[in-house]
Amino acid sequence: MRLLLDTNIVVSGLLSPKGAPGRLVRAWLDGRYDLITSEEQLDELRRVLGYEHLKPLINPAQARDFVENVNALAIVAVDLPTLDVSPDPDDNVILATAVAGDAEAVVSGDKGDVLSLGEVEGIPIITARQAVERLGLGED
Repeated sequence: MRLLLDTNIVVSGLLSPKGAPGRLVRAWLDGRYDLITSEEQLDELRRVLGYEHLKPLINPAQARDFVENVNALAIVAVDLPTLDVSPDPDDNVILATAVAGDAEAVVSGDKGDVLSLGEVEGIPIITARQAVERLGLGED
């Protein structure tokens, strides 16, 4: 399966490894699915993980190492289409990454802008809990 994890899911997964987002990050690291990303999303992830309020919660060196692992191990989509389906331009880039990377689903926690779309170009937009269920990730 090819999944795109919205940046909010990745950050949540790093903050709370036992929750659904954390289980998704761990499942990717365990090779349970292919992660789709893009240089644009990696830039956003670097920016978000650099926020001052996250530094006490996520070690900056570990955050940097994690982004480098994503860059090395994930499928990095290129030639993103221009999409204008969300009011947030950052969301449009994430959704374009899913389209360019031929994702089977977008996993997001953004109820207001992303999840409310339901799908983008035929790709379902689902919650972390739904992705955990689709992957058959039982409780640890």
